[in-house]
Amino acid sequence: MPDVSVSTGPKEVGSQLRPELRPDLRSDVGPDPSSDVRSDLHSDLRPDLPSDLSQRHFQPRRWLKGGHVQTIASFLMPRRIQLPAAEERLIEVEPGISVRCHCHWQGDRRSALTLIVLHGLEGSADSQYMLGVTRNGLAAGMNVVRMNQRNCGGMDHCAPTLYNSGLSADVAAVARNVVERDGIARFALVGFSMGGNIVLKLAGEWGRNGPAQFRAVAAVCPAMDLAASADALHHPSNRLYEYYFLMQLFRRFRRKVRLFPERFDVLRLRGVSSLRGFDDRVTAYYCGFSGAVDYYARAAAANVVDRIAVPAMIIHAANDPFIRVSPETRRKILANPNIAYVETEDGGHCAFLGQSNDDGNDGRWAEHQVVEFVKQRIQAAS
Repeated sequence: MPDVSVSTGPKEVGSQLRPELRPDLRSDVGPDPSSDVRSDLHSDLRPDLPSDLSQRHFQPRRWLKGGHVQTIASFLMPRRIQLPAAEERLIEVEPGISVRCHCHWQGDRRSALTLIVLHGLEGSADSQYMLGVTRNGLAAGMNVVRMNQRNCGGMDHCAPTLYNSGLSADVAAVARNVVERDGIARFALVGFSMGGNIVLKLAGEWGRNGPAQFRAVAAVCPAMDLAASADALHHPSNRLYEYYFLMQLFRRFRRKVRLFPERFDVLRLRGVSSLRGFDDRVTAYYCGFSGAVDYYARAAAANVVDRIAVPAMIIHAANDPFIRVSPETRRKILANPNIAYVETEDGGHCAFLGQSNDDGNDGRWAEHQVVEFVKQRIQAAS
């Protein structure tokens, strides 16, 4: 179970491809309200994508087929990822509030492309997919900044604040820091699940007025439609995931209560039995929203995804147990010529466990695809 994170022309990325009716893709998960507008945009059906991206599509590992199987296996399967030592940096994102980042630099950090990578709900910079993308990015000659969201990565004690899906300004602050402090000439954003929503939200908010150094964005299983995804998590077939998230969120909130008793009230957990309930009683209450409905409406990247003006990739599995992409959001994505939308039949939530091989590819397909996409888009623009 995961923690549960130079514009191209319209001919380069396939908004012109329209979704196909695929009512058969979600047999192993709860009902998807968007299943009437199902796309199956495999990379191998996309000759307009450059080289490697146009020749591969996701094939699940043998015996690991199905949304739940992929999702749970990716959580349970051990991985050994060794990375060079990182520079740890506390970056202030708001007066008195800092996030912990782990910065991996190439020898010439100024000229290397920098990936800023953001994790999902109750994850951290040490989540396995964060380490996997970092390894792949470093091997491709990139700098990589593994960013913790607020409170995450051992930062609960630092400030009386909670994190939420609307904090795109925190990512902007990290990007500004590495540009101004390190002289970074080019950067791209990568996010998983909740982190995917945040980086897409920031890219849409920036639109054509983002930093000159901002070159691309990629998201894996982004929670762009927050309300629909939260409600899908409460479906009986997904209660295992919801229980896991609630257990982690309750534990964190109780820790915040102990650290800042004058700010947080543990009684707000009373009666909470769903993620929507937690977001209504806790997240929205302490983060400036009137309730879960207001929070989900204002923090969703779906509001601005049509304004993304740099090369973008969105990877989504049709059998993701709980991430939902509404028909309206799909239409926005497919109408934006800057977005390559890849929806696979299998892959689960942020899993995409494919076949490994002897060339160092451990089969974590999406982790390779986002790095390859950024690399090729940057090369094409050079």
